Amino acid sequence: MFTKLRNKIQPSTVNNDMLNKQKRYDALVKVLHADIFRYAYWLCGDRHVAEDITQETFLRAWKSLDALKDEKAAKAWLITILRRENARRFERKQFDYTDTEEGQLEDNINLTLEQKMEQTLLRRQIAKLEPEYREPLLLQVIAGFTGEEIAQVLELNQNTVLTRLFRARNQLKDLLEFNQIRDVNNG
Repeated sequence: MFTKLRNKIQPSTVNNDMLNKQKRYDALVKVLHADIFRYAYWLCGDRHVAEDITQETFLRAWKSLDALKDEKAAKAWLITILRRENARRFERKQFDYTDTEEGQLEDNINLTLEQKMEQTLLRRQIAKLEPEYREPLLLQVIAGFTGEEIAQVLELNQNTVLTRLFRARNQLKDLLEFNQIRDVNNG
């Protein structure tokens, strides 16, 4: 009798667990997909690659969703997965690097030509930063993380992150000023 009762309860419990997992996952995707895609795009600069990395990130998130205990840490957790996925693509394949036109994100569809040019210039200057400075800056600007959250994602000391953010902003400012001076001299 106990075996019959156990067999009746078990499938129902499994179904409820799967439904709960699916609801958690759907909520995670709905709330954070745009932020994760935006960060992926900034990392790789290619819309199609960013879509692939984002998809792989959420696939891995589904597989290990039970490991996420604190829903407030979901964004940092996904960014960590995304960063690892981005690193994996370099382990799997050697890319041919060429200058290509950057695809438009949905955020910049209504921008003027001048705004698009400024945005492209800014992207190029940020891409010139060393990864140790670029990555914390992107996590702060694109993902909206605090210094403490960036330190957790990058597994660094918070003071190190704050120093790198300071240096990144200064280097970016210098690069932009250099471009401005060059444009004035060439104009």
